[in-house]
Amino acid sequence: MAQLPSPFISHTRKVCSLYKRALRALEDMNIKRHEYRYNAVLLRQRFEENRNIRDLRIAKELLLAAEEELFQNKHPDPSVFPNSPGGIAHGRFRVPPDSVMDFWDPIEKARYPKYFAEREKLKEEYVKLYKKLYANPPKSTEEVNPTK
Repeated sequence: MAQLPSPFISHTRKVCSLYKRALRALEDMNIKRHEYRYNAVLLRQRFEENRNIRDLRIAKELLLAAEEELFQNKHPDPSVFPNSPGGIAHGRFRVPPDSVMDFWDPIEKARYPKYFAEREKLKEEYVKLYKKLYANPPKSTEEVNPTK
């Protein structure tokens, strides 16, 4: 996966993600609700103090220090949502492939005429595109790798 380009993530999005992960870490501490809210307000105040810093070097240093602090104070067994990766229900229900709809009975297809008409058009376009891209393979290795 290293060959895939990773998108640029702005500093603002990184800070928002850090804030949300910090709140989730507070939830994992199994404290009473009013104590959680008090600590959440203090956490928000810490973020607001550094909100107007315009020097990106300082902001980046603060972000890295906060990431390290979050890592050090993270709960050893954080809670995970059931359908999230790592949750107990992740991947439980498999989505069937689109090709299953080709095996529908014509009576079933008649209930959704517009959908299946559009689907047939898209399938034809896909076949044309596939033939355009892959139907005419190179005839010799010289066409693939011309070294002369």
